Amino acid sequence: MSTASNLHAHDASQSDISRGMVLLLALGAGLGVASIYYCQPLLGILGADLHASDQALGWIPTLTQLGYAFGTLLLAPLGDRHDRRRVILVKALLLAAALLASSLAPSLPLMLVSSFALGLVATVAQDIVPAAATLAPPARRGHIVGSVMTGLLLGILLSRVASGFIAEYLGWRAMFGLAALAVLAMAAAMWRKLPHFAVTAQMSYGRLLASLLTLWKQYPALRQATLAQGLLCVAFSAFWSTLAVMLHDAPFNLGASAAGAFGLAGAAGALAAPIAGRIADRHGPEPVTRLGAGLTVLAFIGLFLGSGLPPHAALWALGIGAIVFDLGIQSALISHQSIVFGLDHASRSRLNAVLLTGMFIGMSLGSALGNAVLAHWHWQGVTLLAAVAALGALALRLRRGTTVKLTSIQL
Repeated sequence: MSTASNLHAHDASQSDISRGMVLLLALGAGLGVASIYYCQPLLGILGADLHASDQALGWIPTLTQLGYAFGTLLLAPLGDRHDRRRVILVKALLLAAALLASSLAPSLPLMLVSSFALGLVATVAQDIVPAAATLAPPARRGHIVGSVMTGLLLGILLSRVASGFIAEYLGWRAMFGLAALAVLAMAAAMWRKLPHFAVTAQMSYGRLLASLLTLWKQYPALRQATLAQGLLCVAFSAFWSTLAVMLHDAPFNLGASAAGAFGLAGAAGALAAPIAGRIADRHGPEPVTRLGAGLTVLAFIGLFLGSGLPPHAALWALGIGAIVFDLGIQSALISHQSIVFGLDHASRSRLNAVLLTGMFIGMSLGSALGNAVLAHWHWQGVTLLAAVAALGALALRLRRGTTVKLTSIQL
């Protein structure tokens, strides 16, 4: 990077951040992460078009998620070693190419290859969040990161709804094609608006990856945040990975669109998450992590107790529970990211990679455990599993000695 670029990067990190920039970052994070969920409502249509069995089609979302996991671990740390603006732009262009390849895939094997590649570069969302933390002034970092995370979370929750709707009227190939165009438009806007970022790590790529373990050992607050958020993600994934199956069976006998409607309820909870960022800015993130974990515990205890209600009342309980625990989990995530980003400004991409890897492990474990518990102990067992996992997260957050006040951090 040139001297002028270094100066530009330094000035960008010290100034305030405009609302337009926050909106652009939130949109970019949402479009990035949404890319790995578009395929899920489309598998039935894909099967008929690509002449693949249901079992073979299951590899499409699996490889997409695996690609995202590998991308988080192997590519997200690059934001510390290179200008984060360049990393975001390159990944966005590659993501658009992967989406376009998916829209044109003539056979299942090529669709599987493009799905894995799509997952790898969809991790651009995990480069945008540290960028927001770097651009934000310390006194507003929690609120700004919370706003960007709301865009990311809405991308997760609304991607399935948009994908099913567009595919129904225009076809699945059009869905991937339109997504590619949207990502290209986002990349163009970021090319014009996003400032350069100073390089904070000069080490080789191998040492960069090895430093993930060093950071894990060095910071107790990172370990606590990762384990607590991982447990909350066990609860989150256990619920959402089994909800559609539970609603399909008696006494509800509802289709997949009903599960999508509950995703909208979860989105309502996510929209309130920036409030948690403001509280974290004012009082520190620690109380918000406890509040978020506590709300999640209460929501799943309520769902456990309400599992025996009549069908109509049970659906209302599910909707209210989804709003409450989504708000709790997302509030805890925003506060955990505030804690993690405050540990070492030179290692934000790697710190975020560790946190997100722990979350992904929690998601995978929650999905596996949730489906196993549903088969043996039904829905009541799933809600009890989620409540116990959330209680474990709350117990971790109640431990003393790792509180971080953002207002005391010097950049």
